[in-house]
Amino acid sequence: MHTTKLVILGRDGILNKYRDDHVKSPAEWHPIPGALEAVARLNHAGWHAVVATNQSGIGRGLIDMASVNAIHAHMNQLLLAQGGRLDAVFFCPHTPEDGCTCRKPLPGMMRDVALRYGVDLRHVPMVCDTLRDLEAAQAAGCEPHLVRSGRAAGLTDEQVRQMLEKVPGATAHADLGAFAEFVLKRDNADLSMHGSLD
Repeated sequence: MHTTKLVILGRDGILNKYRDDHVKSPAEWHPIPGALEAVARLNHAGWHAVVATNQSGIGRGLIDMASVNAIHAHMNQLLLAQGGRLDAVFFCPHTPEDGCTCRKPLPGMMRDVALRYGVDLRHVPMVCDTLRDLEAAQAAGCEPHLVRSGRAAGLTDEQVRQMLEKVPGATAHADLGAFAEFVLKRDNADLSMHGSLD
């Protein structure tokens, strides 16, 4: 097993501000403060990052593929300006009624990530902002992490605690920056414990 360090990120509510009416154009894609810098920090520490996102707006006819591609090009340009990058964006274009295997909370997208990158999902943190996505992480065998920057932002500490109880092993963080800090500290602790591999 090789040791590609890979993290799977949700998009809306984690990298950019969540909109109930879907992000339909680059102009509607607004980064959450500190999120792009967090990806760059992970990249600089040797982590690869991919996005796995439900985009049912495509299946509902609210947005077409050209607009989705334009949004992701815009996202990548902003990320590049911060010194960061995403290796890929995986998305499910289906509506809940389509009965696909890729729409979270089903694990199809994460399994596609594992196949493409040859990783063991047990060693892949997945960053979520909803219970549905935490359940997707659990179903795929990923390490589940909740950030309170998107749809979880309005929850009380008690509501977050109850959500985490439903997904054993899940950890909560204020935002993507706090998640990055957690992962990098853990990396450093692992290095200290096992010694440098150089």
